[in-house]
Amino acid sequence: MAYTREYFQAAADFLRTKVDFIPETGIILGSCLGPFAQAVENPVAVDYADIPHFLLSTVASHAGKLIFGTVAGRRVVCMSGRFHSYEGYSFEELVIPIRVLKLLGVQSVVLTNAAGAVNRDYRPGDVMVIRDHIKLNGDSPLRGPNVEDFGPRFFDVSRMYAPELRRLALDCAAGTPLRVHEGTYMFFPGPQFETPAEIRAARVLGADAVGMSTVTEALTAAHCGLPVLGLSVITNMAAGVLERPLSAGEVDEAAEKAAGAFSEYMKKIIAAI
Repeated sequence: MAYTREYFQAAADFLRTKVDFIPETGIILGSCLGPFAQAVENPVAVDYADIPHFLLSTVASHAGKLIFGTVAGRRVVCMSGRFHSYEGYSFEELVIPIRVLKLLGVQSVVLTNAAGAVNRDYRPGDVMVIRDHIKLNGDSPLRGPNVEDFGPRFFDVSRMYAPELRRLALDCAAGTPLRVHEGTYMFFPGPQFETPAEIRAARVLGADAVGMSTVTEALTAAHCGLPVLGLSVITNMAAGVLERPLSAGEVDEAAEKAAGAFSEYMKKIIAAI
């Protein structure tokens, strides 16, 4: 597939026929965090299936809709449902959503996910502001011919998770019922959960939480020059931290319990960006 600017422009041009404003912030919601989409006022929802060259979410807890509207007076576009390499998509395909958001005019992106805690001081229901990430698995989403319209072949990622947005998110935690940390997220490709040995290795490498998403989007945003805020909702202790097996049900249940407080926290952040 030739991922030219025109390939992504087709999706952006289609979406511009659905709304009459330019969104300021793009938001991608992770597993079971979809209830935040209910906070979008005057929503205009577009099914992923209707967008030219877009991808389809296959995860049951992901709605698979792009929602335009306002949150706390700010114009936003919210992806209720994201895409993962474990669904069968190539890493190169995973650039599509962020590049479309870039062409729609967003000035920053907020990436959320459900994650397992490696740091033993964390507990389910906590939120981690992502300071940095570790990715040792899989290709780069920027592999292949570079599209210069979006960014240079070689690009810096030392400030990928924008320090000013991280500070803002930490400041917004005041007055919320959430315990909010700042830490390092480590990517694993899934769909299986990590082994206890992998979690021990992740801890040695400096990871505080692990998950199966987010980094491809963050890398694509960095290539596009978009500031990124990453937020992990801690839904479980990672493999081997507790003497019990992990399950998707446990993750979904914890994410659903945290969704209300997390949505209020997100609204504070969006208002402050």
